[in-house]
Amino acid sequence: MRKIIFWGTTLLVFVSVNFLIVKKEETLANGRTMLLRLAPRDPRSLMQGDYMVLRYALAREVSIAQLANKGCVVVSLDENNVAKFIRVHKGESLQAGEHLLFYRKRGGLRLGAESFMFQEGNAGLYANARYGALKVDESGKSVLIGLHGDDFKFIQK
Repeated sequence: MRKIIFWGTTLLVFVSVNFLIVKKEETLANGRTMLLRLAPRDPRSLMQGDYMVLRYALAREVSIAQLANKGCVVVSLDENNVAKFIRVHKGESLQAGEHLLFYRKRGGLRLGAESFMFQEGNAGLYANARYGALKVDESGKSVLIGLHGDDFKFIQK
């Protein structure tokens, strides 16, 4: 009986993890690219080892006092794919040019990945990052794919 429980639990964990991986890969392949302006910050306090803490300016535009613990905001994209806050989504149909972006309330508004990992020694390369680039699916779920500079170009080594 113990073997059955062990293997059943192992199979359940394996299937669950792989399902999540497939969903993220689908978002990467088919998602819309959105750039979120990074909030002003002190890069000396952001760089800690091999990662950068990300704060998005869009999160400051949303009053979180009356928000649910999780949901979506509605954004529009400009000609450079920079997301602009429109309103909190309340289930209404989206207008042309509007997109969903999933959020969670956790000590502030969390819109996507809150940290960016990079190879040791590359901190200077990302010090001038101005946008977090996210791939976002139709439901608003996102995956951080990198950082962009003031010129809207992907920062890479």
